[in-house]
Formats: sequence, structure tokens, C-alpha cells
Amino acid sequence: MTNPIPKWVMVRYSRLWKKFGNNPFIYDEIEKVLKLDDNRVISVFLNELKTAGWINIELHKDDMRKRQYILKSPELVVGEIAKLK
Repeated sequence: MTNPIPKWVMVRYSRLWKKFGNNPFIYDEIEKVLKLDDNRVISVFLNELKTAGWINIELHKDDMRKRQYILKSPELVVGEIAKLK
């Protein structure tokens, strides 16, 4: 189930979507795109996306200690939110 997200999360989601689209990416790439040094902000951001159902998190294929992230498309998210009403 997908839920709406706060504006500050949407802004960061938009930056990541513009850079990666449906392609998987790792935590280090998030830091580079969002230009955030504070790991707590990134962790809260990822938790917001996960809780709202806007992102899928999987184990990295090559390094099982890492996670890879895949964003849901904006069209899919909007469609899922519309079904809730």
C-alpha cells in the first residue's frame, strides 16, 4: 500500500527519481545526489519512503552487506494512492 509523503521527502525523492529512475542504486549514491553528510537525515528519509511504500529495498547482488534501493515510479505511486480513496 502506498501513502502520501511529506514535501521534504518528495523533494528528495524527485532528485533521486531524476537521476536513477527505476534503476537500482546504493546508499553512497544517495549521499552524492542529495549532497547530505548527515546519515541520520538520509536514514529518516529512507524510512519515510519505505513506510509510505515508495521504495523497494533489497540486498545488493555483489555485496550482501549492502542494500540496494529501487524507487517506485511516480505514475505507479499516484495510481496506488488514488485507489485508497
